Amino acid sequence: MTPATLATVVMRSHDAALLGLLLASALLVSGCGSQGTVPVVDIGQDRTSGAKYHRVIRGETLYSIAFNYGFDYRELAAANNIEPPYTIFIDQKIDISGAGRTVKQSGPRERPRKPVAKPPESTPSGSGDDRVKWSWPLSGEVIKPFSLSGDLNKGIDIAGRMGDPVKAAADGVVVYAGGNLRGYGKLVIIKHNDLYLSAYGNNQEVLVQEGEHIRRGQTVARVGQSASQVEMLHFEVRLNGKPRDPIGILPSREGSSD
Repeated sequence: MTPATLATVVMRSHDAALLGLLLASALLVSGCGSQGTVPVVDIGQDRTSGAKYHRVIRGETLYSIAFNYGFDYRELAAANNIEPPYTIFIDQKIDISGAGRTVKQSGPRERPRKPVAKPPESTPSGSGDDRVKWSWPLSGEVIKPFSLSGDLNKGIDIAGRMGDPVKAAADGVVVYAGGNLRGYGKLVIIKHNDLYLSAYGNNQEVLVQEGEHIRRGQTVARVGQSASQVEMLHFEVRLNGKPRDPIGILPSREGSSD
């Protein structure tokens, strides 16, 4: 075999190996695109995806993890033998497989509301010590309603303008202030009592810190943009960890421009 012929054989072998490598890479990329990538999750969508546990990352709290998976924080604490004040640690594995069976759901049912000529400044939820006085966190139009089927939305989206003040809907304590929950952007979660939490997502800026005591009407954040560049607030109310339609809890706006 002449040197020229030998060089041709070597080059062809090299080309064949390179082609095989390119084909394998293409198949790998294709497989990752259909099965191996992490799905993009929008605000309010289900995040459980059959997971058995959650590994804690910096900035998370037990409240934010429970909120993310749709549990009451007490359920999650009981399932993992975590005592108040519910301290967790980076890289800790939180069992989320049986949390929904550990605490009996309780609390007041939403009551039918009578139309009023003039909307009240606030409206109570619950009974006795569990009563919460609510007010609207933002005065804009509701541009996407609550829905647990079809186009899922575990709260309501309220139109606003970039930088508008987002106000606490009721008295409480900030139990999360950060941006670790996919789909919620910069998020504030306020605990009002043992039953109720409220959440304020998609913010441009968060103005409160975890552990801070908040009064109803206090500015806690500023309106930001959604992923689709809509300026709005995503607002949720959770009763025992479960989403409730804020429209049935917030005071009526009938007869008011607010």
